[in-house]
Amino acid sequence: MPITVRTATEADVAAIVDVGRRTWPATYEPFTGPEYVARGLARWWSDEAIRRGLPRTLIAEDATGTVLGMAGHAPDGDVLILWKLYVLPEAQGTGAGSALLHRVIADASGRYTAVRLEYLDGNDHAAAFYERHGFAFLKREPEPEGGPDAIWLEHPLPAKETP
Repeated sequence: MPITVRTATEADVAAIVDVGRRTWPATYEPFTGPEYVARGLARWWSDEAIRRGLPRTLIAEDATGTVLGMAGHAPDGDVLILWKLYVLPEAQGTGAGSALLHRVIADASGRYTAVRLEYLDGNDHAAAFYERHGFAFLKREPEPEGGPDAIWLEHPLPAKETP
């Protein structure tokens, strides 16, 4: 299945919100419970929240233009933070997540020293995915709202070439 990754536009907002609404319960309810999921959806997956991040959001779509997943990132000094990478449950294993992650890393190379991200302790699927893609443990932080700890990972990038 050919996957295309591109920068999201205003026309993609509803599809991106749908990715969140379909992935968060399946991903997090088994180890956080429905209240945590409801808080996260309201805070991070509203139309307004998605619109704020559009300039820094990528989507993966199939040959029919169906959105399969998304990645949202933002700079933090000399590091790029990957805040979101979600793929619809039925599209996991298609290469959409890897395509998004490869694009984020490629776009960050030469501009940042590393890509960092966090996942929630208990999300073993995410831990294995990022480890396969060369991310290494950086630190553990308690979740301020009482959820599982955040596990931070880092993928170093090649140093900027100087002329």
